[in-house]
Amino acid sequence: MAKRNKLEIMKDILAIIQKNNNNIKPTPLSRKSNLSSTRFKEYFLELTQKGFIKEINRENSNFISLTEKGFRFLERYKTIVNFIDEFEL
Repeated sequence: MAKRNKLEIMKDILAIIQKNNNNIKPTPLSRKSNLSSTRFKEYFLELTQKGFIKEINRENSNFISLTEKGFRFLERYKTIVNFIDEFEL
């Protein structure tokens, strides 16, 4: 199995959030992302700083959700992958 590149990991994290009704706690997100806790924290920080995800405090718990920018990233990522597949690149 090939290693995931940075964009694939970012896409995977965002897709996990989206598949969980755009609402997931950090610990399950970390587990489902299949990254070490250190690497997960690095990606989490970057995705937050870039405005792809946000933390929401609700009922004394933190939840992670996508921003509009995060949804757009996933749409464009899918478009690029479809283009690559269509032209067998």
